[in-house]
Amino acid sequence: MYNFNPIPGRTGRGTAKWNAMRAECPEVSDDIVPFSIADMELWNAPEITSAIRDYLETQPLCYPRPTESYYASICSWMKRRHAWSVQPEWIVQFGGVVPALFALVELLTDLSDGVILLTPCYPPFYEAVNGRRLVDVPLKEQDRSYVIDYDALEAAAKDPDNKVIILSNPHNPVGRVWSGDELEKISEICLRNQVFVISDEIHGDLIFPGYRHTCYATVSDEALHHCAVCTAPSKTFNLAGLQTSSIIIENEEVRRRLHNLMKRRGFSSLNSVGYVAAEAAYTKGEPWLEELIQHLEKNRRFLHSFLQENIPEIKPFRLEGTYLQWLDCRGLGLDEQSRAHFMREKARMFWDEGYHFGTNGKGFARLNIACPTVILQAALERLEKAVKENLR
Repeated sequence: MYNFNPIPGRTGRGTAKWNAMRAECPEVSDDIVPFSIADMELWNAPEITSAIRDYLETQPLCYPRPTESYYASICSWMKRRHAWSVQPEWIVQFGGVVPALFALVELLTDLSDGVILLTPCYPPFYEAVNGRRLVDVPLKEQDRSYVIDYDALEAAAKDPDNKVIILSNPHNPVGRVWSGDELEKISEICLRNQVFVISDEIHGDLIFPGYRHTCYATVSDEALHHCAVCTAPSKTFNLAGLQTSSIIIENEEVRRRLHNLMKRRGFSSLNSVGYVAAEAAYTKGEPWLEELIQHLEKNRRFLHSFLQENIPEIKPFRLEGTYLQWLDCRGLGLDEQSRAHFMREKARMFWDEGYHFGTNGKGFARLNIACPTVILQAALERLEKAVKENLR
């Protein structure tokens, strides 16, 4: 059994999520935990911390290079967990998935070209468009979930100036795990119209029981040749601070051009601790991940039950993957500004308001459930109390 109990507060420790909460509300009390940015309020797997400790005690922090065993750990993980036979030479090391999105968009498009996004979506996707033309293809609400509007996607893809789609697989923030059939339809449209797919699969290991992640590149040989799959241990094992990501590209020409772009920007390698942590995660972290998913499932069930019984004004959408719960808050009857003020000042609930994810995210919120259950319960009880006292 692993430890998913509360960790000490991280105020003043250089943590983005906690710093953002304090910047928004400096007087917030020490017992309040934020539920925004996608990292976990949980201890790291002991197998990973042990590997880092052993490395620091036995090796100097010199200029690193990835080892054969490091590449083998990634390939083995992708084969075991996702039934994808990745070759070591396909792997391009990058200091984070988001910088890789920027680089790939720059590489594959001109400034006058369009970049397709299925919205609402992760805010850095909008930023990665980076001066190109944003082509918004809204997802369609259906039965407390979302589906892809294939007609709208086809129409966008038919424009020869729309060269790239950034796909979130699984989808952040709406929590969909795209099925093999759905990915096949996306692939058919993109291949037919020569649209290159950048598939962000950083949440691909965090899948709830009853669902299965399909790597976009496994849909077909043609899809494999016309995509880049972006992955990392950062979400799976709470290692975002190490900025260690793998961009998997079978297409040799695209891979060569990306390497050349990295050289022009002076990129050399990732950090030595990141290499050690990632290899330990992929070779020794599986038992911890299995228990983590059980813990997240417990939190998901608790959240859904609590809202249904105590705050029916807020309706959770179906959460299939990621640890990010998409919530329909329109039943509270508040506009965006009023709801944000209510959450901050009355409920002390620091989550991500939906408008950050696009205009069709208005009325929604994203709640990070990767935390101890007692922390989630305390926050929901504060929210229930605030709703009763102020909105009913």
